[in-house]
Order: sequence, then structure tokens, then C-alpha cells
Amino acid sequence: MSGSAEANPYIIVEGLKKYFPTKAGMLHAVDGVSFSVMKGETLGLVGESGCGKSTLGRCLIRLLPSTSGSVLLLDEKSGEYTDVTKVGKSTMKALRKRVQIVFQDPYSCLNPRLSVWELIAEPLIVNGMYPDKNGMKARIRELMSIVGLAERLENSYPHELDGGRRQRIGIARSLALNPEFIVLDEPVSALDVCIQAQILNLLNDLQSEFHYTYVFISHNLSVVKHVSDRIAVMYLGKIVELCGYKELFAHPSHPYTQALLSAIPVAKLDARHDRIILEGDVPSPVEPPEVCRFMGRCHYANDACGGISPELEEFLPAHFVACHRAGNF
Repeated sequence: MSGSAEANPYIIVEGLKKYFPTKAGMLHAVDGVSFSVMKGETLGLVGESGCGKSTLGRCLIRLLPSTSGSVLLLDEKSGEYTDVTKVGKSTMKALRKRVQIVFQDPYSCLNPRLSVWELIAEPLIVNGMYPDKNGMKARIRELMSIVGLAERLENSYPHELDGGRRQRIGIARSLALNPEFIVLDEPVSALDVCIQAQILNLLNDLQSEFHYTYVFISHNLSVVKHVSDRIAVMYLGKIVELCGYKELFAHPSHPYTQALLSAIPVAKLDARHDRIILEGDVPSPVEPPEVCRFMGRCHYANDACGGISPELEEFLPAHFVACHRAGNF
């Protein structure tokens, strides 16, 4: 595939699957996911715990090998795509500079024996970016300044810092190699609300300045709404709805999306707020049903839902839904 960077998506995911072997059979963590992300865009990825969000994020940058499918990454200079899932080790090592991840827990992802300086320097040293000490020193202090870490903290250790500063270290490490695409795996879920706002503002400012492309993973729709251009809703390994964030909140068209939106707290005492309570159990990801996976918990299910599993189709312009009854309830 080829073309200009302006015309083509920066990343294209086609039929991506990730299965894990278990004693009971193959666990379908990600099961045939397809989407694309434009350069400089933020795609929010939401869903309840266990739906496969984090596994999908790791497969996008090959921290986990995928079972099948493809992840095509655009080279803006040549206009050609590279399939991240199929390249060799040497090519993948070069691609590592272009794709990075910020993990959910800002403490467990940092080596407690290394100082802030050493933690930020580590990716630069591993990739041989700055052979001279002065260049290394200048780059580390530049990264600390970018993410809002004071120079006085360079000799501190992770356990001496609060969650917000630890997450800023993780962000600085992910920016060290000048990446183009960053997976943000619930980067604020372990932080206090006021610190969450600071980190979200930081991520938005960095994207505006450096034109990063984000996949923002979260279970919190309120957070995703404020950082995403489009939102993909996942349920049991599949994307069930995908559209712009304004469209999703104005016209949620999948019953699961409607239930998620109804769970968002409303900060008004007199506001009418009808919760949709989902009943029944989530189907086993080891033996997922061949029909609609949400059918057993859906208030609108009927005989039409008991056939083949619904595919993600364009229900409205740029609004994709995987539901046999979309628009008919």
C-alpha cells in the first residue's frame, strides 16, 4: 500500500486476533478487530475490565505477538506501510523508536533501583542516541522540562515521588526516542482526580506540539470524552461501536454503549438519570458464542439476534455499529 501521509491513515489494523492457550481451551482476548487511526489523531478505546483493551494496545506495538491479522504502520517519507506483526527482529528494533507505550501503573513499570535521571537515560543508552555526555545531559533535562519534572528531582527514586511525578517519568521515557505513535494504557486511572487533569492536559499539549498519534485506553468514558477525536467501544474482544466522540455521546447506537453512558455520574441533584442495569453474566472468552456476544445481557434482543455474529458496519456516516437491531429499538 502506498500514498501520501495526508490521504492515508497512519496506522491500519485489520482482523487482529490474540488468543491465549489455557487448560480449558483458547482464550479469545482480541477477536478480529479492525480500525484505523489518522496522523495526529487520538482514538479512545473503552470497555469494561477484561474486554481486551490492554491486550489490543500491546499487540499494536508488538509487546505481545498477535495470533493473526495485521498492524500496518505508515512510513511518512516513503508512503509505504510496514506490517508490525510480521517484521524481523532488526526491523522491529528500528520501529521501536517510532512506537511507544505509557503503562497504567506508574510505579510497577519503573525500576525502583534507578534514579529519575537513570530511568530517563535508559532508553537513550540502550539505543545509542547520545554517545557524548553533554548531549545526553541536555536531552534528559529537556525531557524533564517537557513533562514538568523539576531538575531537583533528577537524583530522586520512584518511591520518593507521588503518583503524578512517577507517571511523568513514564511519559518522559516514552518520549525519549521521539516516537510518532503512543499507546496510553489507562495512564491516569491510578492517580488522584486533580493529578489526572494535569496529566491529561500534559498529553494534549504534547500532542499539539509534536503531532503524536495516540490510542488512549480507559474504562472511564468521562476521561476519554475529553481527550479523544473518535471512540471505539470494546466488548469481549470485539469492537461494537466506533465513531466521533460527539456522535457517540449524542447518538449511542449499541445497547452496550448506552449502558456504559448511563453509568457516568451526573453532578446535579435534580438531574434525571436513568441507569441501564445489565443483567446476566459475560460469556466465557474461552468459548465465545457464535451469535451476538452481548445478546444474553441485552434488553432489546430478539430472534434476529440469534443468527450470525453481527459485523461492524457503517450505520450512519462515519458511525460504525456491530448490532443486528441498530436503529430499531
